[in-house]
Amino acid sequence: MNIILASKSPRRTEILSMMNIDHLVIPSKEKEVIDPSLTPTEVVMSLAYQKAKSIAVNYPNDLVIGADTIVVINNEILGKPKDYNDAVRMLSLLENNTHQVITGVSIIKGNYIDTFHVASNVTFKPMTKEDIDNYISLENVYDKAGSYAIQGEYATFIDHIEGDYYNIVGLPKDELQKHLDKVAN
Repeated sequence: MNIILASKSPRRTEILSMMNIDHLVIPSKEKEVIDPSLTPTEVVMSLAYQKAKSIAVNYPNDLVIGADTIVVINNEILGKPKDYNDAVRMLSLLENNTHQVITGVSIIKGNYIDTFHVASNVTFKPMTKEDIDNYISLENVYDKAGSYAIQGEYATFIDHIEGDYYNIVGLPKDELQKHLDKVAN
């Protein structure tokens, strides 16, 4: 049996490798479908399931892990920024404020489906427009939900976090291990 990560995220691959989980990477190519009636938590779990299911259908004897991470502030989901102005808008919303990072994970092996989520809170220090511009020039913000990476240059602006650091990076390793242990038993 192979373990397949249905994501092209290098951060998720690094976390699985850190967990000593040998895996293949086969990113989902499905268009993400978001039902606007869902809560942010339901959205992220639905997206994780969609990714895992799109790969699992072709690999029924393997274990597939799908994941999606969103940033939520004032009940608004901040995905990946469309452009520079969108990145500035997102970072301006986050600075001097607390937001949630929610990662949905879906594990599929044959008929077994386990979809769950983990939420963490992140509080940022105040930032100036110059701070935001400098950050955008230093980091590739365009492939990151909320326009930032906690493990990147932006870490200097983080006041504190509550919850799983790895969840904020993109995969909640401790909770994932608990769910993988259930599949093994």
